[in-house]
Amino acid sequence: MTGREIIQALHDGRYVFASAIVGMSPLWPELAKKTGIDFVFVDTEHIPLDRQTLSWICQTYQALGLPPVVRIPSNDPFEACKALDAGAGGIIGPYLETADQLRGLVGAVKLRPLKGKRLAEALRDRKTLEPELADYLAKRNGEKILIANIESVPAIENLREICAVSGLDAVLIGPHDLTCSLGIPEQYDHPRFDEAVRTIFRIAREHGVGAGIHFWLGLEQEIAWAKASGNLVMHSSDLAAFSRTLQAEFKQLREALRS
Repeated sequence: MTGREIIQALHDGRYVFASAIVGMSPLWPELAKKTGIDFVFVDTEHIPLDRQTLSWICQTYQALGLPPVVRIPSNDPFEACKALDAGAGGIIGPYLETADQLRGLVGAVKLRPLKGKRLAEALRDRKTLEPELADYLAKRNGEKILIANIESVPAIENLREICAVSGLDAVLIGPHDLTCSLGIPEQYDHPRFDEAVRTIFRIAREHGVGAGIHFWLGLEQEIAWAKASGNLVMHSSDLAAFSRTLQAEFKQLREALRS
């Protein structure tokens, strides 16, 4: 799907499939394309990537028609612009907790190249944009996806206000940080965590915003949450799939060779 098609599907509640990509091999993008995913999640918050490498990754996936959506290291509009200049097809804002944080990213992702006072006016009221300028911005930025990482109790408490900000396309739960914020670190099967996931999904979908969780610890749980209105299916990563598959196969090999 194109960026515009992904954005529309997220708002409509239709399923969008993605995975985190860490591998740097030039053979990797074509393999990712063959999986049938709709976009790739590229992480610069936790993965050490310089700007040149990030640009190579983004340009390659864009050329394959697979939008690279980049999680920036902080909710800084300038970091978002740097990733977009590298060729990102969208931005994920990490550990986002307030509507004001989101508005800054909306300005960077949806209203480029406006800056300064002109941008502040447009964020307050889109009607301040002249029709020709509004049309230009819609065409220039209409493919760019904006996703907010929801990873804490304060974010859940502010979620209705966050989801009401025009320009947000989806929320994405960061499960590890959310369990820590809930006081139940890495207890992904805890009833309080399940309740939090379903609450986030419900509020997001009530506002016409896509909702998902980046999960890698079990398909049954992932499917259950997807059926509970989690239409952004951010499944695992190339690194996790590689590790899980090789561990299982080597275990099988050792057991077979011992018998």
